[in-house]
Amino acid sequence: MKRIASRENPHYKMLKKLCQSSRERRRSACVLLDGMHLIEAYGRQRGMPDEIVVSDSGAGRPEAACYLANCGAGTRVTCLPDALFDDLAVVDTPSGIMAIVAWPQPARGLDHDADTVLLDGVQDPGNVGSILRSTAAAGFRQVLLSTDCAQAWSPKTLRAAMGAHFQVEIHEGGDLAGFLAAYHGQAVATALAAPDSLYTAKLDRPLAWVFGSEGLGVRSAVLAATQRQVHIPMPGAMESLNVAAAAAICLFETVRRRQDG
Repeated sequence: MKRIASRENPHYKMLKKLCQSSRERRRSACVLLDGMHLIEAYGRQRGMPDEIVVSDSGAGRPEAACYLANCGAGTRVTCLPDALFDDLAVVDTPSGIMAIVAWPQPARGLDHDADTVLLDGVQDPGNVGSILRSTAAAGFRQVLLSTDCAQAWSPKTLRAAMGAHFQVEIHEGGDLAGFLAAYHGQAVATALAAPDSLYTAKLDRPLAWVFGSEGLGVRSAVLAATQRQVHIPMPGAMESLNVAAAAAICLFETVRRRQDG
């Protein structure tokens, strides 16, 4: 275990850049996993991380101590005083332990026969993370994000997704309309003005669900590439739903249909 006690330490300065800058994470092709839940989720699917960074108090917590005791020789462990660790923290309440891993890449190219979730300009990291979580829970295994979506591997997105990143294939910066033009199944988008209700529309296999930005919805070029548009009935006096809530409703309506039929 390597101990760092100074903010002037070159490795600490590198860690601080990595924690604070999305540009640095892209440049270094590294991702931060904050907290034992994400670290263990990564381990179940991908193996041991490249480096563990732990605070003095974090190292003394039973769960983290057990994990550190079983780290392989290939994982670097860096220990920091609580004050230095807290300066790195990417969340309001520091967890005491984080991991640094190589930026995960999809294991395969886009599959035009697979159930897919497409996000068109969803810019809030919490919404992207929540949709990834619902996607994994609903059994979909492929996600395609447009270039202007929130970064899938940002700390806030990772935290909201609760480990879903390691259960789905995530493709960032995709051409949504181009994918849909080559898709072999049915593409369905949510749209407030759509004539068909989610609960009566036919949902074929395979299925691509398309969800749009918080303010503008699905862009016209992407909407034109879908075969069906549906609305979610809202008998209450609200004009719209949060995109993450809408995605969860649509995905689990798909699950219900498939279980029933």
